[in-house]
Amino acid sequence: MSKDLIAKLKQFKIIPVIQIDNASQAVPLAKALVENGLPVAEVTFRTEAAAEAIRLMRKAYPDMCIGAGTVLNAEQVDKAKSVGAEFVVAPGLNPTTVKYCQQIGMPIVPGVNSPSQIEQGLALNLTFMKFFPAEASGGIAMVKSLLAPYVDVSLMPTGGISKNNVADYLGLDRVICCGGTWMVAPKLIAEENWEEIGRLVREAVAHVAEQ
Repeated sequence: MSKDLIAKLKQFKIIPVIQIDNASQAVPLAKALVENGLPVAEVTFRTEAAAEAIRLMRKAYPDMCIGAGTVLNAEQVDKAKSVGAEFVVAPGLNPTTVKYCQQIGMPIVPGVNSPSQIEQGLALNLTFMKFFPAEASGGIAMVKSLLAPYVDVSLMPTGGISKNNVADYLGLDRVICCGGTWMVAPKLIAEENWEEIGRLVREAVAHVAEQ
């Protein structure tokens, strides 16, 4: 993960984690994000529409910061790269997938939630990792405990992050950004409620502006 990309994610503070079932909804969703101050997305590979959604978002908004989430293997890494993802995010730390990403120059943010996993990441020359699932793994107290002995590590908490706790996470030293779904809930996307998504995005951006 390059310093420039980490700096970009830190500037956004919130990374919308998107599960999209219909690729035709990708561009209006990207429009709602971009026009309301949050031109970034992590589109999860949990659905068949994910790769096409990324491709359409990238075509419509070339400057948008778009990553692929829930990436589990080299095949998905290749697919993500081919459609224009500029980074990938994984739920866990698979050394094989990490090494493959490093070989082809694809930035990866693997998931960790224990000291042993962080040390695995450090052994692979990773210093920026996803803390997942954040709330279920001990939340803010666990983030503090994990960061204390690993002074070169920074984290992206994801999982259970909401408008009620995101500022608390972002207030911690070396929390770069947080992944969240509340402003891009699958139900809102399915209903194509772009106005409400836009409102929630504006609200989220304003909420974390001072962090």
